Amino acid sequence: MRQTKPDNKILWQYAGLATQLLVGLGCMLWLGGWLDIFFGWNGQYLVWMLPLLLLLGIFMKVFRDTSK
Repeated sequence: MRQTKPDNKILWQYAGLATQLLVGLGCMLWLGGWLDIFFGWNGQYLVWMLPLLLLLGIFMKVFRDTSK
């Protein structure tokens, strides 16, 4: 009997998604902090909003990919 290699395509897909998530969150936190200072706002509005929007977009992408 011939053995086949396991398909790692899904593993690499989710590893790439995890990398996008971490890098994206870091960039959104930095950009939100910079924009809050730039606009002179006392609260940290964009530090919270930009990462939340990124998470919403990534969760929507995961939901669309897994519902097929």
